[in-house]
Amino acid sequence: MKVHGLLLDRHAGGVERRHDGRIAVDKRNGRWCSDGFEIGCDNGERVRVAFALDCCDREAMSFLATTSGVSGEDVRDLMLAAVEHRFGPVNRLPVTIEWLSDNGSCYLAGETRSFARDIGLEPRTTPIESPQSNGMAEAFVRTIKRDYVRVSPCPDADTVMHQLSAWITQYNEVHPHKALGYRSPREFIAAHGNS
Repeated sequence: MKVHGLLLDRHAGGVERRHDGRIAVDKRNGRWCSDGFEIGCDNGERVRVAFALDCCDREAMSFLATTSGVSGEDVRDLMLAAVEHRFGPVNRLPVTIEWLSDNGSCYLAGETRSFARDIGLEPRTTPIESPQSNGMAEAFVRTIKRDYVRVSPCPDADTVMHQLSAWITQYNEVHPHKALGYRSPREFIAAHGNS
C-alpha cells in the first residue's frame, strides 16, 4: 500500500507549516534546529542529550543531558537557554526565529509549542521518517559520536555527562566546518561579527 500511495497521512500534532527545502541559512538567528541522541555507557546506562544549533554558524547554543527521557519541560528549558545565550535574559526575542525539530513528543507537546511561540520561536517540524530534513542536527550528532564519544572513556553516565560540556565547547571553538570555510562556529562568528 505504501508503494502505491494508499496509506493515510500520519497525524503529526499541529498545523504549523512544515519545513521544506534548504536547512542552512545565510543569516544568524534566522533558523535554529534541535534534536536529540543517546550515548551508551560501558555499564549499560544511557545518557540522552538534546541540543540547539544555529543553522547559519552551526554553534551549539544550548544542550541538556539526562539519564531519563527528554521531556517537553526539558525542551522548553533548552529553548530558553538558547535564547539567553544569544540575547541575554529577555522575555521575548526581538525577531522571530524558526525552531526546526523532528516529530518527537517532547517537541510536539502543546505546552512546548505554545511556549516557543510565546518567546518568539516559530516551531517547524520535519516530515515524518525523514531525518535528512534536519540534516544539520544529524551531522552534529555524527560529529559528536565520531570525534568525541568514540574516542573517550564512557564507563558510566556521570563520566559522560561530566565530559559532554568539554566536548561541546571543543566543537564550538575548534571543530572546523567545510561550510564555514573550515572555521569553527566561534571562529566564524568572530569573523562575521555578532550580526
